Order: sequence, then structure tokens, then C-alpha cells
Amino acid sequence: MSVCTSVNLPLLHECFDLGPFHGFCTPHPDDILKPSREPSLEEGEDAESQGSPKVVEEQEMAPEITQEKETETSASCEEALPTVLGLVSEERLKQDMEKNLSILSLVDEEDVASSLSSSLLLSVESSHFRPLYLGDPIAFCIQLFCIDERYEARSLDFMSFVFSLFPGKNFCLISVPHLTPEFVLIQNFVKVVPFNNCTLDHDLYVFHRAGLLRSITIRLAKFLDTAGVEKLVSTLLLSTKILDDLAQYNEAGRDPDGTALQVFVAEVADQIVGIAVIRKEMDIEYIRSHYNIEDFIYFSHHQQEEHGRLNHFALNPIFRHYTKFFLKEILRLGYKSCLYYPVYPQTREGKLQSSYSHSLTSALHYLVPVRPRRQIVYPLEKLGINAPSKEVSKDQVSFALNHTNRKLTLEPKVTVNARIVVVGASSVGISFLETLVFCSHLKFNNLTLISTHGLPGKRLLHNEQRKFLASDHCFNDKDYALMSLCSWVNVVVGRMTAIDRAAKQVVVSKSEIVFYDHLILCTGLQYQVPCPTGADTEQHLTNREVLELSKQRYTGTVPSNLFILNDEEDCVRMLCWLRNSSILTEVPTLLQTPPCCYWTMQNHLSTVNPRTGKVIVYGNTLDAYTTVETLLNIGMKGSGIYFVHPPTESNITCINNNDVESAVEDALSAAGVTVFHDALLAQWNHGQHPDPIYNACFTTSTKPIRLECSAFFSFYKKNVDYETFKAFNDACLVYDGRLVIDTTFHTNDIAIRAAGSLTKFSNRYYSNEWTHSNFSSKEIGFQLAAAMLSLFDPTLEPVTEPPADLDRLIPMYKGAKIQGGILPGSYHYLHISKPAIPTPLNLQRSQPDFGSDVVTGNAKKGTYFRLYINNYKLVEAITCFSKEPFPSSNYIRLFGQHEQVLNNLCTRFDDKLIPDLYSYFTEPWCMALFHDRFIDLKKELRQILISKQEEDKPTMEEIAYRLEEEEINLNEKPQKYLQRVFEDSIYKSLLEKSILDYLHYNQYHLPMYAWPGII
Repeated sequence: MSVCTSVNLPLLHECFDLGPFHGFCTPHPDDILKPSREPSLEEGEDAESQGSPKVVEEQEMAPEITQEKETETSASCEEALPTVLGLVSEERLKQDMEKNLSILSLVDEEDVASSLSSSLLLSVESSHFRPLYLGDPIAFCIQLFCIDERYEARSLDFMSFVFSLFPGKNFCLISVPHLTPEFVLIQNFVKVVPFNNCTLDHDLYVFHRAGLLRSITIRLAKFLDTAGVEKLVSTLLLSTKILDDLAQYNEAGRDPDGTALQVFVAEVADQIVGIAVIRKEMDIEYIRSHYNIEDFIYFSHHQQEEHGRLNHFALNPIFRHYTKFFLKEILRLGYKSCLYYPVYPQTREGKLQSSYSHSLTSALHYLVPVRPRRQIVYPLEKLGINAPSKEVSKDQVSFALNHTNRKLTLEPKVTVNARIVVVGASSVGISFLETLVFCSHLKFNNLTLISTHGLPGKRLLHNEQRKFLASDHCFNDKDYALMSLCSWVNVVVGRMTAIDRAAKQVVVSKSEIVFYDHLILCTGLQYQVPCPTGADTEQHLTNREVLELSKQRYTGTVPSNLFILNDEEDCVRMLCWLRNSSILTEVPTLLQTPPCCYWTMQNHLSTVNPRTGKVIVYGNTLDAYTTVETLLNIGMKGSGIYFVHPPTESNITCINNNDVESAVEDALSAAGVTVFHDALLAQWNHGQHPDPIYNACFTTSTKPIRLECSAFFSFYKKNVDYETFKAFNDACLVYDGRLVIDTTFHTNDIAIRAAGSLTKFSNRYYSNEWTHSNFSSKEIGFQLAAAMLSLFDPTLEPVTEPPADLDRLIPMYKGAKIQGGILPGSYHYLHISKPAIPTPLNLQRSQPDFGSDVVTGNAKKGTYFRLYINNYKLVEAITCFSKEPFPSSNYIRLFGQHEQVLNNLCTRFDDKLIPDLYSYFTEPWCMALFHDRFIDLKKELRQILISKQEEDKPTMEEIAYRLEEEEINLNEKPQKYLQRVFEDSIYKSLLEKSILDYLHYNQYHLPMYAWPGII
């Protein structure tokens, strides 16, 4: 080990948040720890807009969260306390600690709050202001460290000696490249949080002299600890709540409602350096039924009283490497085997979380995130007494769950410091991040998302169904709350404007720089400002003569009353404008207007033309239909809506079902909406200044039309955003109408991957018709993460290169492609299909291998339900079109099931026993099909059938193969022969036992099923 006292502190001050360590300097009376002036109004507004999507309370729960000021990252620690050599006496360490431990409690309150799991507010100055420390430096650094692998477990033994060489220094620093695996020595250090504009390509770790003390003690709190706890948590915004819990524990040992309460403190040299508050977990049945907690524990092995909820956890950062020891002692002393920590979603009204939340915890990286379970939507009235208990079916505030137990405290996580930057909060990007975050044995310290509006799921519209844009059913607001990605991911709010491949950096909003080691591009496609062809309608031109002009990019002034709806934020701004115009006949209840929209309203209201009260919806996508329905629903008259369909490039519509389309057209006509077909935008305001739009002219296949309007909604063709394209082009990434990738998601830069509708496969695959747009976005994101995990996960087998001939084949994914929304006429619409090249439905039906349709109800009556069963008797497409809401999540589970699993659906339908599929799929027998573990049951049953149970007899799979190859001569039908062999074999009893075990084990979700012994 080579050490020296020459440390470039000014550079570290610029790149890292050193506030919790007082800049590695001694306190000085002239230190400048706060900005000298209040932020201006403009700065405040900018901070609000930049900080709005970031989670505030979860910031502390997660080590790296915000763009402007990230909380401190905890490094993993060894399972047992490190051994300290006798080179420095324990008494000497205690004396030094008594003098120097207070350094961390004397620093600026805001900085301590940020890194000691305390800050709940975002500081606008944090990314610009840097404190000035005038005291003497008290840090030295490790320049070189090398140790034989056989002795690396004794790495910490060096620290006692090197601290004895520098009696006046209290901090030891070491920096390592991001891609360096975390070795044993720095597992005892604390990772310092970098600022978002950090230019160093190293991570900084720090170790305090007091961390050598072996006398840390974890014990139950007592009344005499109150003063020490007050000093410890004085800088925390939730200090009052922690102190109230401490007082309640000392007074009664339980809450007023009877919930058992325990408070633990960590003590070093007679000083309180940590506190934890736990309560008995009262909702354990809810947790078991709503989260995959059984991925980590055998539930039956734990008693009810052994489950605890972690409410508060705060620990002085110089002892952060004792976090795991603290958790172990809590479990031991509290007689607990499991701890749970919920993260509730951020409220929209204020910067703090809801009242359900607890204080922030610096121990989050020592817990594992627990995946939520997909829930069955039960027909409770139909089930009656056979419905699940209220503890299982109750609807409460959604939260993300984190967990640890005795076993997990002994399992170290693999730390990944590689800077993984995801551009775009599309379904692909969110699925990618979700997959990485829920890898319980990996700890990703540098996940960053660059997005125009931050993370989605902010519930801005306060309504899950009545939304302007259609849904792909990948994620909804509840899913985002259950994941709490903001607890694990840095969020940079802005738009990517450039990529510097040489320096490995992304330029955001033309000014900010984000460095990366791996760049993931998932920006997707967006609706763009339509470009009028400029055709003179006086000359009676037709579409054929001007069609090419519509493909140009619009470069003029964007009208203030032109609305391009790509996400929820766009919808909110548009709703704010509509609420304050005279277009609506009644006030919409969709939105509580946020203050940030007032400026938008005023800008638009100053230019709106209230005389017409009409709007134009231009487009023929599903989003255009759902927008028309939402406009009607919020109070706009149908006579005030012009629905203009531009010419299509193919004969495939967005709905692709004549029955459904006919019902929607009738609903539009009944509402008074005027519909125009094959109309191409020619001019705004007769070719004059377009802002604001008072009228629009269109060419058609015959004569032109002119429409007056107060607002113009455009859903005309999605494309890659121009700034995004320019960033690709300037970076010399291969672009051919879309960003070109290979089958492993790589672009022409090995460090840059891309996925989603943004991309296309290279021409060498000769497969231009197949792109990621043909597949489920959620599955694409998962596969992208799986490809990346091979770089970081040591438990995975090394990836082998495919044979040369297979390298030319594109991957085919099997997940369902889904779209849905509420269409005109208040019809609830859902369509599920397998990935395929779009083909008209009538053409599909004309194919000889089409299969069969199972259709009940009538589209115009709002009772339409269609199942397409392919020639292998598998459900391959589902279309629901109903006046009444239906459980979409249940019906999605029907995709890919065999019709016999659906209670011999085809036979029953042919026998006229199924008049209504909606009612059919609410019957108690089918609840197991919707269960999240039904797929595991199917895999288990198949494994039984293909496994050899008797030495002298073939497996059921082998018999089926022999029948297929006609190796067995039969006097009966093969299906009857297989059934007879199965019933006479041991397989029948094994399958029955497996099914009964499944029903019994999951009976809290499936109480409507009976099994032997229940009566």
C-alpha cells in the first residue's frame, strides 16, 4: 500500500458531495456552507420543473436518486466486524474519536440531511453552489494497493498502521475506476456521492479513523439515550417522528393501537451513532399475497411475530460499513427473522411523501426489492362466501416493498459501479431498468435515466381509465408505485441533444453532461408537428399531386393552440388550456390544475379564438379515437369536433376489425362528430402566420375542405424526434430510417445499445418487415437487460457465440402485443395478439390454416368478445369491446392457453353452452387461470410428464413422439390411446397431487376451490 497526504481537495469539492464529511477539513468559523442569497424566481421555477419528477422521501432510501443532489451510497461490508491490529491502541482510538466524531455532526444541516438519510427537499443551488471550507485538510489518500488474493480478507489490517502514520488525519480516501470490481478493502469504505456534472471517471471512497473501533454495540434503547438520539437526528426533517417513537417505546413499548414497538441504538465510545425503529408487521397476509416474498423465504418456516417492519434507520456515515451488522443485531435482539421496508409513492401536492411513509433509510442497499405479484380481479359478488379474505382482497395504498432476513444478511451483493445511462422513459426503458433493479444479488450504483419529464407514473390526470392516449398495458400508475424505480435510479430531466462517443458522454438540453460506460437508447417514436403541404386550395389540387410534400419536416413557427400529445404531461397542459377556454360546455373533472400549468394557460388564452368553439383531431391512430372520446367525456359537444383522417399508407386500420369499426363510426355519428376521410393538411390560416390556428385547409381525393377551429390536435405519423435524430447523426451512428442494430441490440458502437420502435434490424438480416415494433415493449426491455446482465452477473453462464448460419436470424419474441383504451361511444376496448406482421383480418380469415373464431355478443350493443383459436387450439388473439368495464389483466392471461385448459371452450361453444364470454370468464372455475403462479404449475406438470417415473416404461412425451412418427399401430384414435395410457400410469396420480398441492398452497388467493380434507 502506498499512501500520501497530497490530495486534490478543490477537484474533489467540484465533483463530489463532501458536505457530510465537512469537505475533509477541520471546522473553521469562516466556512461558507450555504448560498449567500435566496434563489431568484426563475431559479425556483426551474428547480420545480427539474425536480418535480424526482422522488423526495425515497431519495434517502436509495443511495442515488436525484440529478441535482444525490444521497450517499453505502458500500457493502464484511459479514463480521473487521479485526483491528494492536498497532493503535483502543484507548487512543476512543480519544481520537471523542475529538473528531463530532465533525460529522457539526457540518451544514442540509448536507448532513442529504447523505445521512435525512434530506426530503431538493435544493436548487446544490448543482451549482459548492461550500467553501477554510479549515486544515485532514485527509490522506491511498495511491496504490496490492495484496495477494490469499490474504485479501486481511486488507483492513493495513488501516490501523497507516492511520498511526498520520495522527492529524481522520479520513482515508481511495478512488477507483467505475468498471473496477469492488475489492475487499473498499467494501469497508463509504462511497461518496458524485454531483451530476462530475467529470472524473473514478468513484471516490472514504474511511474514517473511528471506523477502526471494534466497540460498536447494538442494544435496545432506554430513556437515558434520548439526549444522544436528539443530537444524532437533529438535522433530520423527520427527527420529531423518530423522537416521538422513542418516547412511545420508553413509555409503553407499543403504539396506542397495541402494535408492538422496538427501538434499537448503535453505540460507540458512549455516543449514539445510529438508531432503528421497528414494529410488528401487521399486514403479513397482504404482503404474502401481493408480493413475491416467497422468492426469499419459506413462509411456513416463520412465525407471525417474527415479521417486523422497519420504520426508521439512521446511521452515522463513518460507520456505514457496520450497516449489515446493525441489521443482524436487530433481528437477533428483536427476535425477528424478517424485516420489511415499504416505500410509498410521492404525493403530487407537496415535496414530502404521504403520511403513510416512514423516515428514509441509509440501509436500502442492504435490503432486496421484492417484486409485486399480479393480482386476480375477482368477481366478488359472484363468488360470495368463496371470495378471498379481506386481508388479501383489500385495496390499500400501493407501495414498493424491500426486505431482508437472517439468510440474506449473510449473502453479499455484487456491486456494479458501471455507469449505465438509459435515454427515454419508454416502456422498453422502464422494463430494462425494472429487470436490473430487481436482480436481488446485484447492486447497481450508477443507473441513470434521461427523460424529458422524468419517471412516469405521477398520476397527473387522477383517473386510470379516462385518458387521452391509448395504453399498451405494459405499465400503469400502480405498477410504477409498486416498483419505486426512483429509489434506485438517478433521474436527469431533460432532452438528449448530443452524444460524444469518444468521451463517452451524453449532452442533455445542450448544456448538462452525463457520462456513461454503457448507453441504452430507448426514446421510441413520437407524434411530430405535421407539415402542411402548402397546396393552394384555390387550384383544387388533390392528394395525389401533393402527397410527397407532407413527408417534409415542419420548421416554421409552432402554433400555440396546436397540441401534440405524446405523454401524460402533454395531456395535462392541454387540459389546463381547455379548462380555461370557452370550448367546453362543462368543467372537466379529470384534472386538478397544478400551478406549473398556469403560465401555459395564460399564454394560450391570450391567443385563443373563442368564437368558433371547435377543434380538429387529425389522425387515424388509436390515440386519435381515444382523444375524441375523452373530449366528449369532459364536456365538449360532438358538433364541435372535426375528426379528420389523413390518407393511410396501407389498407390495415388501427382497429383491424370491421364489427368494432362499424360500432365506433355509429357512435361518432350519434355524438354529432363530423368525420372526414383521406384529408391531407394543406394550410393553416390560408398560408398566413400560423399562430394561433384559426382555420385549416385540407386536400382530399376530390375537392379541398376548409375548417374553422380553436384548437388542433395532431396524431399524424410517429417518427424519431429531430433532435434525437441529429444526436445520432452527429455521433455517426448508423441510421437508415431508424437506428440500425444487430440481434444483440448493439449499434455500430459497442458501448451503445438501442431497442424499441426507435430501431430496425440491419439489412444483412433481410428482414425489414420485422422490427421491435412488432413485439411487446415489456419483453424487449427484459431481453435487453438479459443481454446486459451477462456482463455483470457472475452467476450466469458465459455467453457462447451462435453458429455462423444462425447469426443471420433475428430473434423472435413470444409475448403478447396489447393495445386498449376507451373509444367513442364509451366503449372499453382491448386487443391482444401474438407478434406478427400486420395483416387485414379478412385476409387472415381466408387462409387455409386460419383456425376458428369464438365470438359472443354484438359490437354495437357493447357486448362483443372474440377469441381466435389457431389450428393448434391455442388462444392467439383476443378482442374485447364492451360498454361496461372489464378486468383486462385477467383476459391478458388467456393469451397462449389451450382451449381445453379453458374448460373445453370450443366444444362448449359449438354446443351453444356459452352465450356470453364475459360471464363465462367470471365463473369460479377459471380463477386459477388468472393466478400469477399458474404458469409455474403448467411448467411443473410438463416436467412430470417428460420425466421418467418408471424404469421399464417410456415417458408420456416419448409415447407422444412415437405416435407422431407412426411407430405405434393403433386401432383407436391417438388421443383416446394417450388418454387410456395416461389413466393407467403413475402420471395421473402425480399430476393430481401436484394440482392439489398448488391449490392448497395458494388457497389464500383461490379459496373457491375444494380439495380432499376441506370438508
